[in-house]
Amino acid sequence: MRPTTGSGRPHNPDVRRLVSAKRLWSPVNREDAKRGFCGWNERGYLPHRDTPGLTQFVTFRLADSFPNSLRSEWEGKLLIEDDSVRRRQLEAYLDRGRGDCLLRRSDIASLVEQALRFYHPHVYELQAWVIMPNHLHFLIKVGRVPLAKIVKNLKRYTTHEANRTLEQKGPFWCKDYFDTYMRDAKHELQARRYIENNPTKANLVLDPKSWRWSSARFRDNLGILHL
Repeated sequence: MRPTTGSGRPHNPDVRRLVSAKRLWSPVNREDAKRGFCGWNERGYLPHRDTPGLTQFVTFRLADSFPNSLRSEWEGKLLIEDDSVRRRQLEAYLDRGRGDCLLRRSDIASLVEQALRFYHPHVYELQAWVIMPNHLHFLIKVGRVPLAKIVKNLKRYTTHEANRTLEQKGPFWCKDYFDTYMRDAKHELQARRYIENNPTKANLVLDPKSWRWSSARFRDNLGILHL
């Protein structure tokens, strides 16, 4: 992620070269392309990978989670060159709970959680999630529906329902999203633990299972998720 261009949209001039290189070693086959999978792709500032069968760690944030009035607090984090360091610092900023934090409302958090669970297991396999005050993390195994379409449908539905509940109009989520595909089982376990421990890390609760809007409360002592 880079500073905004004159249009107001963040822009990373290096991301296109990065994605082009990745497409050379991991092209999209014809059948997947027909179903709408894009493989490695970009929309100006973040690289994405959209391939069947991948387990994806996805993050949405609310539209006001980086308030313009507090720009000095977060703007410098967009300039960090290292992707992993930049993401960690941006997520740490999200955990500070800036903006109106509309996901603190039980009615809003509930509709987002219900939307996430609605598509399991016929569209994707939902493996973990947490709804924080101003952002959402979830871990899914993608099936035959492209990640980009999953994201679009989740955002569109929850925006419509949240705005109706709040009696407001306009964007609810930030336009883009973070996604990281899981390289192996160890990486997946790390992501799941990060997601479910996020409320503890943010000092919202002592026990992850006591956070109302998380998959942790559905997980047994063996770590198996029961939905």
